[in-house]
Amino acid sequence: MHWKSDLKKTRLALAGMVFFILFSAGTNGAAQEAPEDLTATIHADQTGKPIPPFMYGMFTELLHNMFEHGIWAEMLSDRKFFYPVDNSEELVPRNTRRHQNRWRPVGPEKNVVMDTDQAYVGKHSPQIILDGTSPIGIKQAGMWLRTGKEYTGRIILYGDPETKVEVSLVWGPGSSERETVVIDHLTGNYMKYPFHFTAGGDTNDGTLEITGTGKGSFHIGAVSLMPADNLHGFRPDLINILKEMNSGIYRLVGGNFVSNYEWRHGIGDPDRRPPRYDYAWNTVESNDVGTDELITMCELIGVEPYLVVNSGFGDAYCAAQWVEYVNGPRESPNGMLRAANGHPEPYGVKYWGIGNEMYGVWQMGHMSAGQYSIKHNFFAEAMLEKDPTIEIIGCGATILEASTVARHDRKKSPSGLPYDFLSPDDWSGTLLSGSYQNIDYLAEHAYPPFNMYFDSEKQEWVQAERTMQEIIRITPGRIKGAVECMKEYEKRIPGLKDKHITLWLDEWISGGDLGTAACLHELFRNTNYISMAGYTGFNGLYAMNDVSSVISSTGQLYRLYRNHLGTVPLKVTGNSPVQPLQGTPLVDIPTTPPGSSTSPLDVFAALNEDQSKLTISVVNPMQTSQQLNIRIEGTNVGNQARVWTLIPPTREQRRNQLENPVKVQESETRFRSPVTVEPMSITLYELEVR
Repeated sequence: MHWKSDLKKTRLALAGMVFFILFSAGTNGAAQEAPEDLTATIHADQTGKPIPPFMYGMFTELLHNMFEHGIWAEMLSDRKFFYPVDNSEELVPRNTRRHQNRWRPVGPEKNVVMDTDQAYVGKHSPQIILDGTSPIGIKQAGMWLRTGKEYTGRIILYGDPETKVEVSLVWGPGSSERETVVIDHLTGNYMKYPFHFTAGGDTNDGTLEITGTGKGSFHIGAVSLMPADNLHGFRPDLINILKEMNSGIYRLVGGNFVSNYEWRHGIGDPDRRPPRYDYAWNTVESNDVGTDELITMCELIGVEPYLVVNSGFGDAYCAAQWVEYVNGPRESPNGMLRAANGHPEPYGVKYWGIGNEMYGVWQMGHMSAGQYSIKHNFFAEAMLEKDPTIEIIGCGATILEASTVARHDRKKSPSGLPYDFLSPDDWSGTLLSGSYQNIDYLAEHAYPPFNMYFDSEKQEWVQAERTMQEIIRITPGRIKGAVECMKEYEKRIPGLKDKHITLWLDEWISGGDLGTAACLHELFRNTNYISMAGYTGFNGLYAMNDVSSVISSTGQLYRLYRNHLGTVPLKVTGNSPVQPLQGTPLVDIPTTPPGSSTSPLDVFAALNEDQSKLTISVVNPMQTSQQLNIRIEGTNVGNQARVWTLIPPTREQRRNQLENPVKVQESETRFRSPVTVEPMSITLYELEVR
């Protein structure tokens, strides 16, 4: 078990993200200055492969608060009692979720017993032992309630017939600041009782209280509480925001999480789905959001689901059974199970990934590339036998990804870095060599370190102080390097070029919003070799608390590009070449720098589908405005332009986006070259083609 390596990777990834967020506030050191006559030439007659909608895709994972206390509308934590109900200060095992309320006893702690013999779900259920005098039970505080808001829920109980149970929603200290539902007809079997409340006041510390009076005892099997306006269990405000993004595709269900995920625990009656400990992220997964819920979410948002099977601790049989559950005919064994769960028709999910980051020592079930190639084939063949129409995404790591994550390895490769192509250390090269016949697309991840680079002479990772201009190019460099690797694989692996497997960059991070825009530019420049990208993660598209939400600055960027940026890439040249980043080629940087030759600006241009409009997107990472001459060759354009400008928030503004949402500035103006590009900005110009 590689929990220490996992922890190290997690800390470094988080440190990297914190680092780029800090720098998105506007750090700018000794950056490359622009020439006085900085010019971008748009070659409208030199087009690239159209941008696929999946380039705007999103990564999701059942971790932290993406779903629980996120888009999933459940208001209670630990609603199926994975943890004992007591007054202890610490949770054992630990739980890393940032938003985790606790069940606490009402009355003496000794009167709440975790009964393992009469458990409703999981390992135990709380038994409340009554004393015949005062109310005894459990409660959970920390819920945000709003006046007039309706809430619905259910509770599963069994107990002595003489017991009276009261379920109360509490929004204040007074006796009138609560609403109570009385349940006084318990039986000797677990029964489900619905309830409904309307809050009579505002609070950010509301309580659900469950108490009993009388003699004997009662058991609580599970409890649920949601706002009554939920959409199939999801928050409607967040569903509406995500629907606006038109993201194309969502990767489900993770992430490191998937390598210890059992899909069968996430189907059927949600109250009967056992909560399980997630050893990847040291948290508890309720299994409330499972296969059917995830696909329903995709339908609500309007995106394709892309499911990833467990090839860590999982096996090929289990993966094939999942394919049958999702896509199998109604009369198949798992199709009948799906129908019994309320979905008689097959879902027809087309895209299936096999494994997540199996190249990493932190990944549960990690093995060598050579062995994993064999395992991949076992999985692919079993899954295709259940549905030959599905398309398989292999778990890849090109030379750059394998080299970058090598810093987590306990045992260093004797050959050092960079790795040799098709060597045992070249994960993607080895996987493609042995499995490309069973791969339609190859996954690649990009979590580069933003505060260090690899020194080839020292064979060490060295701390680096980066300018914002450099930071926004780090992930684009990884993107370009991955494409360089794929071209090399096509040269070296017989038959691969004819199949032309494209990359799915289904997890990536960037240097803040400016870096995200620069990454999208680099993705769009490489549509011949990249056909999908999944930004980490979809919850970055909004800012939220428990009762409200707004589109975040990142969401504004995605919506702007998706709605207004053209889809046919154009060649862009310039007179200010990009300087190489610090690092070692094919370890942490590509052999040629990413970006456009318009440094310090990054410029991308595209025509819309019917070629009636030309769009030009410019990223300025500098703290000063920049003059840019724009020359357009190969077509004629009008002299009026629509202009959209996004100024990413500072650190303080980012923390307060709910109160002061970031807006895209829109205007119409006469188009004249040179244009003035605002400091620290993303600007999109739209021109009519004559």
